[in-house]
Amino acid sequence: MSGRQVAAQWVLDAAQAVGVQVPAESTQQAVGYPALFALVALGALVPVVPTGALVSTAAVVALHQSIPPVSLLLVFVVAAAGAFVGDLALYWLGVRGVRSEHGSKWLDALRKRAPQHRLEQARGKLEEHRWQVLTLSRLVPAGRIPVMLACLLAKMPIGRFARGDVPACLAWAAAYQLVGVLGGTLFGRPWEGVVAAVVLTLLISGVPSLWRRVRRATA
Repeated sequence: MSGRQVAAQWVLDAAQAVGVQVPAESTQQAVGYPALFALVALGALVPVVPTGALVSTAAVVALHQSIPPVSLLLVFVVAAAGAFVGDLALYWLGVRGVRSEHGSKWLDALRKRAPQHRLEQARGKLEEHRWQVLTLSRLVPAGRIPVMLACLLAKMPIGRFARGDVPACLAWAAAYQLVGVLGGTLFGRPWEGVVAAVVLTLLISGVPSLWRRVRRATA
């Protein structure tokens, strides 16, 4: 029996010992994948859901399924699809705001979440690299919204935005899944892998932002 199978059995035994009914793997997947898609899509619209941590956690859980490669592939596809749908929905709402004489609450929200200096940087990169800058925007902490707003203000057609966003979402899903796989393989127990993945994700997303604040405060 492999280490992952031993860890999974340990969780089942512990749960049964305290009287917890553990759902079958098929039930977990039937609930987990739609929930992952919905939460990632929601997180793209409303940035209160830690979508990176969700993907990393789902990757840890997938490592302990009966067929890990298939489960990891499903997590990757579902996470990327959820991110793409959420991005596209937010961009469509932003386009409506740009075209409207009175704007919209979604466009106003994007402006509030994109500091002026970050927006100017995004505009410069967009003019230089065109839509390819979208591919990197999701991998840079707090880089997605300024680039998206720059695309809106440049009146980029939604079809062109979608073409640039596909590789961005694929790269984003792969990166955070890799974080989860790293956390899951470093520790034998699933819950330890989940904690490690969440901590790594928060560090990746939080440290650059904190560093920028410190630099502005000391400048």
